[in-house]
Amino acid sequence: MHADMEPVALRLGVITASTRPNRRGPMVADWVVRQAEAKLAHRAVTVVALDVKDFDLPLLDEPVPAAIGGYIHEHTKRWAQTIAALDGFVIVTPEYNHSMPASLKNAIDFLFAEWNDKAVGFVGYGIDGGTRAVEHARLAMAEVKVAAVRSQVALGLFTDFAIDDPSKPGQFNPGRHREDVLGRMLDELVDWAGALKTLRPGNEA
Repeated sequence: MHADMEPVALRLGVITASTRPNRRGPMVADWVVRQAEAKLAHRAVTVVALDVKDFDLPLLDEPVPAAIGGYIHEHTKRWAQTIAALDGFVIVTPEYNHSMPASLKNAIDFLFAEWNDKAVGFVGYGIDGGTRAVEHARLAMAEVKVAAVRSQVALGLFTDFAIDDPSKPGQFNPGRHREDVLGRMLDELVDWAGALKTLRPGNEA
């Protein structure tokens, strides 16, 4: 951001994508929220924690495609209102079978206009850092007109977690270098979200 530019007030949502019992996502999302609040304290940014599990979204059950609109179900309307109120997102996702969780794809597919002209950054976790999940999520988000920033955090199960029992979440102990990558991603996200906000009705420069 140029020194002579006024900061744009933004709301960023940190989305926990997995809904699996004993998931590790909430630990990671809490870390992202704390880091974002600290690293973006000098910018006009509000950080909001969201959990897909809290919205009780069934498998997509709207009779009309999201790109047309006209949602009829209350769970869809609630999800739509929440996403519409945000300017950008950090999606915290594990990798399941070389892709994103079905819960994340389903949550994306429920909406269209509410996603448009916003920005997203990714924090993946898994044996290989969730990188393949993030690659697939980038494609889905691009289709709903969300711009994904380049930098992403890739957390390894064997390097950033202490896991004694694979069926339990374990402890989250991210390396200090992860904070630097997250900080870079957050700066990119805020810059992009601020620029894209001007494309949406009522926010023109």
